[in-house]
Amino acid sequence: MKSIVCYGDSNTWGADPAGNGRFDHQTRWTGVMDRLLGDDYRVIEEALNGRTTIVDDPIRPNRNGLTYLLPCLESHHPFDLITIMLGTNDLKQRFNRTAADIGESVSLLAEIARNTPFGPGDANPKVLIICPPPVARLTDYDGMFAGAVEKSRELARYYELAAKWAGCEFLNAGDYIRSSDLDGIHFEASEHAKLGQAVAGKVREMLEG
Repeated sequence: MKSIVCYGDSNTWGADPAGNGRFDHQTRWTGVMDRLLGDDYRVIEEALNGRTTIVDDPIRPNRNGLTYLLPCLESHHPFDLITIMLGTNDLKQRFNRTAADIGESVSLLAEIARNTPFGPGDANPKVLIICPPPVARLTDYDGMFAGAVEKSRELARYYELAAKWAGCEFLNAGDYIRSSDLDGIHFEASEHAKLGQAVAGKVREMLEG
């Protein structure tokens, strides 16, 4: 059985943009992928609301994706592949980060993960960087994410470079889905279904191709 760790934020956790808490496992993109891949795969959700790439949040502590990465991966080894979909929270105004900064941060996470001995037989696991789709029309988060719409449209370019720098694979979620107009940053159920299908296809390509 092949194991996949999905390292992410509230969009991997499955936050409902309508404000109704969390989508169930079958609806979340990780659950969709799990179902499509079948019994030969195990999908491990490692998602935390508000998680950043490498920065500490003074308002919401313990959200630094770099700090938790290695303990997380060691706890799940051996695993075959890790997906990393982070960066949306780095767009918050209080962090004052550029799209290039965020892309470099994702590259660092991917490189660290790729160089661990936590794959099967102590080999290096494979890494898939997923760029989140651009931020949509902001409603309740307009102050928190001021300026994020424009920056988010630049992320795919830098994430693709990040994957190249880290020697791993890349998938642009914005090619398949869009963020919800209900809050601007989370995915509706229909988009989770599309993303789960897209990532499942990419995972098969990486592990079976």
